[in-house]
Amino acid sequence: MTLDIVNWKAILEALLYAAGDEGLTRKQLMSVLEVDESVLLDIMSAVKEEYQKQERGIELIEYADSYMLLTKKEYSIYLKKLVETPSKGLSQAALEVLAIVSYKQPITRGEVEEIRGVKSERVLHSLVAKALLCEVGRADGPGRAILYGTTSTFLEQFGLKALDELPPLPDNVEADGVQEEADLFFENFNQTFEDIK
Repeated sequence: MTLDIVNWKAILEALLYAAGDEGLTRKQLMSVLEVDESVLLDIMSAVKEEYQKQERGIELIEYADSYMLLTKKEYSIYLKKLVETPSKGLSQAALEVLAIVSYKQPITRGEVEEIRGVKSERVLHSLVAKALLCEVGRADGPGRAILYGTTSTFLEQFGLKALDELPPLPDNVEADGVQEEADLFFENFNQTFEDIK
């Protein structure tokens, strides 16, 4: 497959956007694009140059042999305003993820998805953007997955001084009552969030 540099740049941008905060390593990019290192470096150089020339809100960053797209620092004031803008409560999916992380932190995306039984990447990114969750470290083992935890904003929004003020979960719930208990908990959690707003 022969593509010109413009197409390579578009493909690279799509890959890095999809990768999100974790970015992609040089090795991963060479493998996916099926190019050698010198071609990859030429593509990266062209993309970096394009972002520097144009008035763009994002930039290509290389950090510890990984590449990622990040928002430019000069626009941070607007991003902060966005995060501080009151929202109309949280979706059921967001409440589930928030409840899981608040009780099980630090926890990886994979562990959250295992508990929920569905993909949770977008929900996690949304909660990080709202400053309710943040990266608190990396898990040991292959891939060194991001560990998520709650933030001081989470505590503020829910009127908590510390995590030990979270309501206790029931110890022994019958299997057929688990869903009912979970629904009640999430309903109360969402009501608390709405009341605070």
